[in-house]
Parts: sequence; C-alpha cells; structure tokens
Amino acid sequence: MKERERLVVTGLVTLLLLTWLGFAVHQSPRFAGGFWGGVLAVSGATLMLVPLVYLFIKRVPPLKRLVTRLVSMRTLLTWHIYAGVLGPILVLLHTGHKFESALGIALTGMTLVVVVSGFVGRYLMSFIAEELREKRETLAGLRKEYDALAAAITQNPQAAEQVSLLRHVQARILAWAFAGHGQAVALAPAAKALRLAESIADVEYAIASHERFKQAFGVWLKFHIVISLVLYALLGLHVWAAIYFGLRWFA
Repeated sequence: MKERERLVVTGLVTLLLLTWLGFAVHQSPRFAGGFWGGVLAVSGATLMLVPLVYLFIKRVPPLKRLVTRLVSMRTLLTWHIYAGVLGPILVLLHTGHKFESALGIALTGMTLVVVVSGFVGRYLMSFIAEELREKRETLAGLRKEYDALAAAITQNPQAAEQVSLLRHVQARILAWAFAGHGQAVALAPAAKALRLAESIADVEYAIASHERFKQAFGVWLKFHIVISLVLYALLGLHVWAAIYFGLRWFA
C-alpha cells in the first residue's frame, strides 16, 4: 500500500468509526426509510458489492485473464479497497444511527469487523512485504562483502588462522582490547569477517521471522473472506426484509 493511499484509507476508516459512534449524539428513526436514506442504502450496498466482484475475478482464472486485458489487478485492488470503505460509510449514514433490530445490529457490527480486519491486514501485509524487500537487499550486500573478504582471507594463511582463533570469546575480547596495537591490526580482517557472519545470521533470522508472519496472513485472508461472506449474507437478508416489509407497507 503506497503512502498516499495508506493515508487516505486510514482517514476513511477513521471516518467510518466516527460515523458509527455518532449514535451516541444523534438518532433519526425515520431517516433510513426516507428518500435520502434509501439513496444512501442503494449506493452503499452497490459499492459493497465491488469487493465481492474482485474476489471472483481474482479466484476464477478465465475471468481474471479476460478482465486484466482491460484493467490491471493493481487497479482492481485499489477499487476493492476504496469501495470496501466508502460503501460501509454510506450504509452507516443510511441507518440514521437507529440500531433497533437484531439484524441491523448484526449487519452493522459485521461491517465494522470486515472493514477493520481488511484495513489492518492489508496495512500489515504491505509493511511486511516492504520489510522483506529491504532485508533481502541488506542480506545481499552483506553476503557480497563477506564473500570478498573471505576470498582475501583465504589468500592470507595468517588471517585464516586468526578466524579460527577469534571463534573463542576470549580471543574476541582481546582483539577489541588491543585496539590500535599491532595485534588488533593482525586480527582486524578476521574480526570483520566474524562480525559480517553474525550480521548475516541476524538478517537471515529476521527474514525467516517475516516469512512466518507472511504465512500466518494466509490464515487471516481466509478469515477475512469467511466474515465477508457472512456480511453479504446478512446484507442480502436486510435487503430482502426491506423490500418485503416495505412493499407490504405500501400495499
């Protein structure tokens, strides 16, 4: 997620949470069934269907190949993110902060859970991806420096012996204790090689940890999809109830 996109989406999610909290200071029982309430409901529900369309496009290869000829997946993902936040905002405005029915409360709660889980997951996944890229670049640089130093040490038998010596903790302490003396000068290449090896090990451990987090987000993605489908089921029930009871009311 790019920095500008992250800031905009963060602002929209914050607005969504503030819109939901508005029930503490404002309630309009008739707004949801009025003209503008209906406009907001239809607009919001339509936008909320965009992420569902993205889900099908991403997971149906023939459809994906057909659509990506016209629109890239990156663009579709951007639509998915913005529509997935703007739609719930319009839907919450449509409620007029009247949360009385069990279905309406469940739909509102599930909407907030889906949006927040999607935002947090997307933000963390992008952050981990950036961290992995930077650490892999750092690892490549360290390995290149280590390989060059190892080649130089291999050509110097005395330096190669010092590598074995510096594997012992006491020898390392002596190497730093005699900084500026002849012994330290002799041990410098070996000490640097060991420090590079330690740095490489640290970065490799960090990369492995990030990879485990990345795999864990596979579970998060499945959870996000499941709760999204639950949200669409509740939304369908809500639309059906609005039409059924609304038409009976007109009759």
